[in-house]
Amino acid sequence: MLKIEKMHLSLAWLNFIVSEPFYLFHFLVFFSYFVVRCSSAQVLTPDTTHNLLRREVQALLGFSVFAVIKMVKEETWEGFIADTLFFAKVFLFAIALFMDYHLALWYLVLFFVMYILTQQPGYQGLGTSNQLTPLQLETLLTEGNTSRFWLVEFRALCSSNCIRTSRFFSELSVTYSNKNLSFGIVDLGLFPNIAEKFGITVGVNMGQLPTYILFENALEVRRFPEVDFEAKAIHTTPISKRLLSGHFELDRRLLDYVSGK
Repeated sequence: MLKIEKMHLSLAWLNFIVSEPFYLFHFLVFFSYFVVRCSSAQVLTPDTTHNLLRREVQALLGFSVFAVIKMVKEETWEGFIADTLFFAKVFLFAIALFMDYHLALWYLVLFFVMYILTQQPGYQGLGTSNQLTPLQLETLLTEGNTSRFWLVEFRALCSSNCIRTSRFFSELSVTYSNKNLSFGIVDLGLFPNIAEKFGITVGVNMGQLPTYILFENALEVRRFPEVDFEAKAIHTTPISKRLLSGHFELDRRLLDYVSGK
């Protein structure tokens, strides 16, 4: 029974890699190095092959240390995967440059093509949050016959920050969602015109995304990141579940709900 479950899990991961261009392209590019390495064994001199093997071992050890550190520090798999793939490409370029600079240039071209054509997928789960259109959000806030509080995440999955933090909101919704507090997600990639209405600047670098706004009876009471309109600056802090929970006092609101306040 356990073997069957492991086989199903392996097939699910394989299907995920094949169905997502971002991961498929990365797999093919990294796998291509083994093909190049095997074919070059007959061309390289013994001394070059020996030195190349030493560089490969050093790169593998360095990458392994980095991966372990990121696994401990990163709070989401999306952030861990993004960072490890980036440094894997750095190490691959360095090894390719040691072999032949033409090969290194080809890998640079492939990396650029992947950057243009593919995008890392965000976390697909919604938890107990609701995917909202601008009209649905406006209706929920103005009718006032649903939850007293609405915590809404404004995101765009073309932003790397939104991809890295896409898991937080869904997990928070599972923990804190109740009759008084509901969670909603608005995709500004699909509805960019709604951003200005809520005071969100969607620039080239997507610096204000994701933005979280807490509404009480249709009125905004708190947001993150906070914007200093006089200084025209955005106070940015690395986003985490602990930070969002503390900023919006989710623990207190959950206790208030349980105690009937």
